[in-house]
Amino acid sequence: MMARFPALARLAVAALGGLALVAGAPAMAQRTQGQAIDRPGFAGSDFSALAKRLMPSVVNISTRQTVARSGGLPAFPPGSPLNEFNDFFGRGEQGFRRQGSLGSGFIIDPAGYVVTNNHVIEDSDEIDVILSDGTSIPAKLIGRDTDVDLALLKIDTKTPLQAVPWGNSDDANVGEWVMAIGNPFGLGGTVTAGIISARNRDISAGSFDDFIQTDAAINRGNSGGPLFNLNGEVVGINTAIYSPGDSGGSVGVGFSLPSNLAKTVIAQIKQYGAARRGTMGATIRPVDQQVAESYGLKRPEGGLVTALVKGGPAETAGLRVGDLITSFNNQEIKESRDLARIIGVAQVGAQISVRYLRGGKSLTTSLKLAPAAEEKPEKPESVADKGAKQLSNLLGVNFKVIDDVDRRRLGIPNSVRGVIVQDIQRASDAVGKLRIGAVVTEVNFQPVSSPDQAIAAAEAAARANKPVLLQVWGPTEVSFVSVRTK
Repeated sequence: MMARFPALARLAVAALGGLALVAGAPAMAQRTQGQAIDRPGFAGSDFSALAKRLMPSVVNISTRQTVARSGGLPAFPPGSPLNEFNDFFGRGEQGFRRQGSLGSGFIIDPAGYVVTNNHVIEDSDEIDVILSDGTSIPAKLIGRDTDVDLALLKIDTKTPLQAVPWGNSDDANVGEWVMAIGNPFGLGGTVTAGIISARNRDISAGSFDDFIQTDAAINRGNSGGPLFNLNGEVVGINTAIYSPGDSGGSVGVGFSLPSNLAKTVIAQIKQYGAARRGTMGATIRPVDQQVAESYGLKRPEGGLVTALVKGGPAETAGLRVGDLITSFNNQEIKESRDLARIIGVAQVGAQISVRYLRGGKSLTTSLKLAPAAEEKPEKPESVADKGAKQLSNLLGVNFKVIDDVDRRRLGIPNSVRGVIVQDIQRASDAVGKLRIGAVVTEVNFQPVSSPDQAIAAAEAAARANKPVLLQVWGPTEVSFVSVRTK
């Protein structure tokens, strides 16, 4: 099964990490017996110097999403004889829970810009970037491109950030050493090494398939992480794996998005908030052996024009249906998808040279890429967007005073002063952290005995731009929960 791999929040198969180390040992032993590799920042005898230099630039991506609980069952209403089971099931009024996922990313600008895969952060309500020293920072989504599975994030921090440079993926050759750093199975910064196994792989992920294949161990959670060459430059973004089983583990066939495509898209997202692609105004289809022979070619190559947009760049340049394009922007077209790849990195408005076959003759023309028709579907509101306006307070948690019935029902001693969690609203960060019926005794280190006191203490923490720390009473020990304010 060929699949993209959204990062897992839990450790799935811890033994896979050991397999990666064992698999790497013979290759390392073989290399140290030969001539040392001479690359800037690379020790030659192992990958330690390179890994030490690059690890601070690779981050973990943590996302959270509020979803309906299984079955979508609401809480039992107040006064119901089954009301006490709300505490057991942790149900809120609208039956929502918080789920999370983990992935990888890397810093491309000391100003705080971070690159990852779109599928790592897709549909998330909140995104955190976790630096190599463990610091967790809320991230803002600058923009995304679903066609090539990329997203650009921005974090603000006083901590100096170390960025990594883009490399030239066109210079990455089969057989060259590469190193991947990421967050497999939520384990945190993990380094694996291998070689480039193949180039220009089409894995049916989209129109711009041109993946670098590597045998460096890539697993779930590595999504969005960088693939480095021995100069410490990013030549690929780890995006997909081939995994024939259900475990999702590495079998030595991973796929990385080439840096030359990625850096063009990311630059556009950074400037415009979205990718800006050009179009030649033509439909191009693959060429099979029989079609190739009818055009006087020995093997299938090029792209066949099967439709033209009236008044588009291709028609204006003189192209016709039935023309077979063999070269585009001075690059040979081996397959029709090469055209999409070249257009994907070309600038809108660029003048492109075209060579094509018509009637047994090789002809040339040039066309100017026009802006692709912008599709601006209405962005669906996230759960957080929908719920933010409905929050009754900045915590999204409704409290009630502890009464005698609560003390008997929940076994709360008379000496305990606090408030009871009556409801958790769906956009609250407390979803999945607090449960209905929890007894909160302190808010931001302030003892509370009424809902007004609890919210006032939370507002004081919010004004200081800090998460709100709640102390929760338990029959044997207290616990602490940190809740972000909306």
